[in-house]
Amino acid sequence: MAEEKTKLSFGEKIKKFFKDNKSEFKKISWPDKKDTTKKTIMVIGSIVIVGAAIFAVDTGFNALFTWLTNL
Repeated sequence: MAEEKTKLSFGEKIKKFFKDNKSEFKKISWPDKKDTTKKTIMVIGSIVIVGAAIFAVDTGFNALFTWLTNL
């Protein structure tokens, strides 16, 4: 016959949740400092490049619309 599942109390569910989380965190393969630094620099560089591109397009459209409204 099928086994009956015992219903856990709220406190037991919380305990089980944190116990499971702890065991899952042990399975994570964390990146090393060198890899993290490299990827952080890549992200910051990408943000600067995209920000500069948006600034250039915005400035260009602003100049274009200012010129068109002064015709």
